[in-house]
Amino acid sequence: MPRIDAQIRPQWTTPLSPFQLADNLYYVGSKDLAAYLVTTPAGNILINANLPSSPSQIRASVEQLGFRWKDTKILLIGQAHYDHAGGSAEVLRETHAQLMVMEYDADVVQTGGLTDFLHASGSVPTYPPAHVDRVLHDGDTVTLGGTTLTAHRTAGHTRGCTTWTMHVHLPKEPAGTLRNAVIVGGYTLWSDFQLVDTPTHPASYPGIADDFRHTFAIYKALPVDVFLADHGEHFGLLEKFARMPREGDAVWVDPQGYRDVIEEGKHAFEKQLAEQQASKE
Repeated sequence: MPRIDAQIRPQWTTPLSPFQLADNLYYVGSKDLAAYLVTTPAGNILINANLPSSPSQIRASVEQLGFRWKDTKILLIGQAHYDHAGGSAEVLRETHAQLMVMEYDADVVQTGGLTDFLHASGSVPTYPPAHVDRVLHDGDTVTLGGTTLTAHRTAGHTRGCTTWTMHVHLPKEPAGTLRNAVIVGGYTLWSDFQLVDTPTHPASYPGIADDFRHTFAIYKALPVDVFLADHGEHFGLLEKFARMPREGDAVWVDPQGYRDVIEEGKHAFEKQLAEQQASKE
């Protein structure tokens, strides 16, 4: 495994006090690497295991909230990169949870990143492989203890990048009022993403540009109230967290912020695509 210490940003490992987002949804990640705990009477669901070193921080957050780490029954991820899936094997070892991963990313997780389409570029470090118990497909649901999450394949950033949606109730809102929570799996491009075939550089994988187009169409169509994501910087985590003492959990209701972020991501994709198409001509 290549050294990843130098590539880890301080906010990826800096703890953030865990807190409640909705009745049974909690934030248990760091200041930037997001992880979420969904609690149910039948056990809990963890979304994202983050870095190989992250499980101890996530566990501390879960236990600080008063929940048992070993009650984690299901582990989900948003994408198969090392900063979101790297801790999966350790979480499974400690909790014996079932790991459920979207198709195309499942093999990447089981090889510890060796089959990632960017592996040859050296930009995606490998991590401990983890066994996948269930391979998910676009639109599949994961249900535990009466709570259901829906998996949306929002491919491009990884081939099986997954955005999770669920209905939640915010503690201070009237009983029976449900909000649409969206946990964005990833939408960004790096400079080494090749979107078109050229004589010297084939596309990162066949159909990557179409995947990104489809992903942004999905994001545009999703109903959104509570906006969450893979990285805190993508949904204003620290700024909103600072406002919570004054504004309460209403700070997480941000459909306009969601639309702005997705539109910015779409423009970045279209710009990079246009530049690569022009260089091909």
